[in-house]
Amino acid sequence: MIASRRGAVASTGEAVRVTGEAARTTAEADRPTRDVLTRGERNRSLERGIEILRAFKPGADLLGNGELAERTGLSRATVSRLAQTLADCGMLEHDRRNRAYRLAAPVLSLAHAMRAGSPVLNIAGPAMRAEAERRRINVGLAVADREEMVYLESVRYSRRVAWRNVVAGQRVPMEITSLGRAWLAAADDATFGRLMERFRVRRTRGWRALSREINAAVDSVRERGYCWASWQPEVVALATPIVVAGHPVYVLNMSVIGDTIPTESVDRLQEPLLALARRIQEGIAGL
Repeated sequence: MIASRRGAVASTGEAVRVTGEAARTTAEADRPTRDVLTRGERNRSLERGIEILRAFKPGADLLGNGELAERTGLSRATVSRLAQTLADCGMLEHDRRNRAYRLAAPVLSLAHAMRAGSPVLNIAGPAMRAEAERRRINVGLAVADREEMVYLESVRYSRRVAWRNVVAGQRVPMEITSLGRAWLAAADDATFGRLMERFRVRRTRGWRALSREINAAVDSVRERGYCWASWQPEVVALATPIVVAGHPVYVLNMSVIGDTIPTESVDRLQEPLLALARRIQEGIAGL
């Protein structure tokens, strides 16, 4: 059974089998972090420090106090104090000439430790690499972080080179990608509704068409176990959610690059995608 925001629905060759209770548990664990910050008693300084680290992204690698305040919603005084603390701890570097900060090397070491010690990647990685090499395609595994999907692993074996190279740690928008839409299909009603409202606010132009595409993708996951999208030139990507109780919702995708008809790629990859997802799901369930 596949658990979606509209309930548990049987699907041919589906990659996900999970009870409704397990789906609620995983959806709760995946809710955007900003919503979690308002619940319960927490260390506010730690939360704010994490928000500062989150502000750094590709294209925003050097940020001053004013930019950090704007991106985090914190006061400049708070940002100044916490950024200096993070620099003292080695998590940030202070560029005196530009009066700004950038991420420091220990942040990279944390990412490496996460990848090296992840039992899920130890299970999924070899199977993904074998499938990508055998079929000469791209295979990726991602999880949700707020309104984006973050690649945990990306194996690139497509015959042609894309205009963008996807690597582990890279983020992609949730609302326009097969990865994100497959994840939305496994979300509960509250999470789905909250995220759709956020998408609507930031994508006012063309929202009606986009919302129809998202709902169609959710229906496709319910009926077929997967959805597909082509948001990059000449790239077709299929994705399916992997839901296991006690774990975040993982999303597996396969993509190809070329000028072939998208439906041909979908027909060719749907069964391999679902079969690989089942193998990964069984491995995670056995942890």
